[in-house]
Amino acid sequence: MLKDIIAVEPRENYQLYIRFENEVEGIIDVSKLIKFTGVFAPLQDKQYFAQVELKHELGTIQWRSGADLDPDVLYAVISDRPIPNYELSRSV
Repeated sequence: MLKDIIAVEPRENYQLYIRFENEVEGIIDVSKLIKFTGVFAPLQDKQYFAQVELKHELGTIQWRSGADLDPDVLYAVISDRPIPNYELSRSV
């Protein structure tokens, strides 16, 4: 897929509005994608969560802690197009 994220806006309740370079856009509930543990633990603080930033050189989003999300996964969720063989690659 390899579509870069070009816009992100935090919303309430761990949601983000995301727009990709090909104009696909939508709102994603991050709390349904991650567990708030490890590198993602700081994101449970809603004020910290709202400090999400674009990481232009990687085409994704990131927080100051270094936590980031795979743009391909975000694209698949927003566009409702599953990543081919994703389940296979996760089990390896």
